[in-house]
Amino acid sequence: MTDRFPFIKLRLGLMAYSALWWVGLPFVLFYLWRRGGRDPVYRAHLGERFGRHQAFQPGAIWVHAVSLGELRSAVPMIRALLDRGDRVVTTHFTPAGRREAEQVFARDIAAGKLQVVWVPLELGFAYRGFFKAFRPRCGLVMEVEIWPRMIVAARGAGVPLFMCNAQYPSKSYARDTARTGLRAQVMRGFAGALVKSDLQAKRFASVGVTPIHVTGELRFDQTIPPQLLAAGVAVRAWLGANDSRVITIASAVQGEDDTYITAILGLRKAHLARKLVMPLVVYVPRKPERFEDVAKVLEAAGLVVGKRSALLDAALQPIATAPQIDVLLGDSLGEMYAYLAMADTVIVGGGFTPKGAHNIIEPLALRKPVLTGQQTWTIEFPFAEAEAAGVARSVPDGAALLAALTVGSTTSPAAIEAFFNAHSGATRRTITALDQLLTSH
Repeated sequence: MTDRFPFIKLRLGLMAYSALWWVGLPFVLFYLWRRGGRDPVYRAHLGERFGRHQAFQPGAIWVHAVSLGELRSAVPMIRALLDRGDRVVTTHFTPAGRREAEQVFARDIAAGKLQVVWVPLELGFAYRGFFKAFRPRCGLVMEVEIWPRMIVAARGAGVPLFMCNAQYPSKSYARDTARTGLRAQVMRGFAGALVKSDLQAKRFASVGVTPIHVTGELRFDQTIPPQLLAAGVAVRAWLGANDSRVITIASAVQGEDDTYITAILGLRKAHLARKLVMPLVVYVPRKPERFEDVAKVLEAAGLVVGKRSALLDAALQPIATAPQIDVLLGDSLGEMYAYLAMADTVIVGGGFTPKGAHNIIEPLALRKPVLTGQQTWTIEFPFAEAEAAGVARSVPDGAALLAALTVGSTTSPAAIEAFFNAHSGATRRTITALDQLLTSH
C-alpha cells in the first residue's frame, strides 16, 4: 500500500488539475481576449490553442519555447537541427516568442521545414489534436516549463519529451522537496533532461528525473545580429553620447522602476557636482504593455525622455534631429542587442523583485559588465560563475546600485571574453546528447 500511495496521490492531483482547467477555461479565454486588446496576435489562430492544425510532415522535432527568452535560447539549437536536415515545429504561448520564431526562421517556414504554432491549452483533447497533426519524433521543452497535461499527453502519444537547457531554481527545488512533491513526481514523466550544469543535474536526479545529460547553457551560442550592433553604435553617436557614459537598463520589470529612477537621479547629481558630462540612460521595459506607463513615470521624475519609436525608423535610422534627452526609452521588441551595443554598463532587470533577474548572457556576449539586484535565483547558472569571474555583480538595493554606478566598473572586456569562451559549445553538446537519448529510447 505504501508503494501505491505516491501513485494514487499523483493521479488524484492530475484529476484535480484537469478539473481546475475546465472550470478556469472561461477565465483563460478572457485573459487571451483582454491581452489581445493591446496585442491582437493573442486573439489570432485561436483554434491552435485547442489542437486544431493543418497536418505537418511526421517525424519533426518539437521545440516548446513559451516566450521570447526561451525562443532566443533555442535558436542556435533549432538552426543546427535544420541545417542537418531535421524538420522542426515550435510552440509558444506569447506573441513575442511566436513573432521571433516567424522572423528568425522565415525562410525555413517558407520552405516547409519549420512550422510555428501556439502551444495547446492544458486540455487532453487539445494535445490529442496537436499530436495527430504533427506526430513529432520527440519534444524539447525549453528552460523551466512543467505542464502536467503536456507531459502526460506526450507519454500517451508515445512521444519522448525532454527538458532542454533546463535548470531547477533553488526556490523551486526547496519548495518541491519540502512539500507534497507532486511537481517532482510530474517531472519524472519526462523521458530525460538536458541540463545547464552539474548542480542542476544533481537536483533533477534527486527527485527522480532520469536520464540526465549536462549540456551547458545554449544562450552562450546565440547568434548576434551584426546590423543591430552597428545600429546601436550609430544611434549612440547620433545622440552625442560618445563622450559620456551610457547605461542600459535591460528588461526592467514592474516594481523596480523607482529603484532605477532613484539611481539615475542620484548619478546625475553626482556628475553635476563633479562637473562631468551627464550620463545617457537607455531604459528598456521587458513587456510592451509597460512602454507608455514607464515613459510617464520617467517624465514625472523630471527626466527628458526620447522614445525609440518617435526618433528612429524600422531600420533604427534617425527620422528627426538628435534631441537633448536624459533617457532613451526602448519601446520596441527584438532590438535588445542594439540597446546593449550602446552601453558601457548594463543593468539587467528583475533582480530587484522577488520574481528574480533575467538573462545576463546577452550583455556579456557583447563584453559589457553587468549589474543586477540580489534576486539571482532565477539565473543561478551562470550568474554564480559570472560573479566568481568578476564579470557580473549583484547589489542589494537602490543605494548600492547608485554606489556601484558612481564608482564604475573595472571589468576588462578580456575577462568577459575568457568567461564567455569557457562556456560556449552547448549547441553541439545538446544535439549529441539528444541523439544518444533517442537512440536508447
